Amino acid sequence: MKSLISAAALAAALFITNAAPALAAKPDAYTFDKVHTQIFFSVSHLSFSFSTGSFTGFDGGFSFSEEKPEQSSVEVTIDANSLSLHDDKWEEHVKSADFLNVAAHPSIKFKSSKVEKTGDNTGRITGDLTLLGVTQPVTLEVVFNKAAIHPYSKQFVAGFSATGSLNRSAFGMDYGLPGIGDEVNISIEVEGIRTEPAPKAP
Repeated sequence: MKSLISAAALAAALFITNAAPALAAKPDAYTFDKVHTQIFFSVSHLSFSFSTGSFTGFDGGFSFSEEKPEQSSVEVTIDANSLSLHDDKWEEHVKSADFLNVAAHPSIKFKSSKVEKTGDNTGRITGDLTLLGVTQPVTLEVVFNKAAIHPYSKQFVAGFSATGSLNRSAFGMDYGLPGIGDEVNISIEVEGIRTEPAPKAP
């Protein structure tokens, strides 16, 4: 009987020891610091310039592991009505059925499906973007900038820069082509506040 108990204890110890690295590798959870996170886009305007806008309303978060970035993920819902072009008339037109059709499709959603490490501080996120009720794959090239305790808030923060592009016609948005460009360039600056695990007090 003692031998059986000893064997069971040894097996349990081995299980706990082997499970510990897997538990430690679980990605940390973050929520967006909305003050320091920006979502920009630009598109060719009659080949004269690239008109730039942004979305100021969004919700979501991401998980991130420096040790195993491929286990990371991101999900965000953008309020299409939060479009900012610094001109009321222009914003009204882009929110209309010609472009974003905000009345029928108030949200734009992105959910990652794959994260790849491409360098010491770079990666690639592939995910599904839903726009105008159409879902298409979109890829973002990401630079990991820094993860550390914020010197003022004392919260643990991770920061990233991401770029990518999409063809708006793939989502059924074809108004103004080809004068108004089909390719939409995306630029995102992200700061996330870690919610799990919480940072230790200094």
